[in-house]
Amino acid sequence: MGVIGYGLGVIGAGFGIGLAAFGATTAMARQPEVQGRLFTVFILASAFVEALALIGFVVTLIS
Repeated sequence: MGVIGYGLGVIGAGFGIGLAAFGATTAMARQPEVQGRLFTVFILASAFVEALALIGFVVTLIS
């Protein structure tokens, strides 16, 4: 049962990173001059989403 929960968590993480990438590329297409700042925010958002997926993996292993 834990594997199913982890699988759903990974799907959620992938969806979250996809939305962040979509938003960043859309914003960069509209205003190319803010590319550096947006890239930094995108990397931070991706790291936070991946951290949540990693927490889900650890919880799956513990239970």
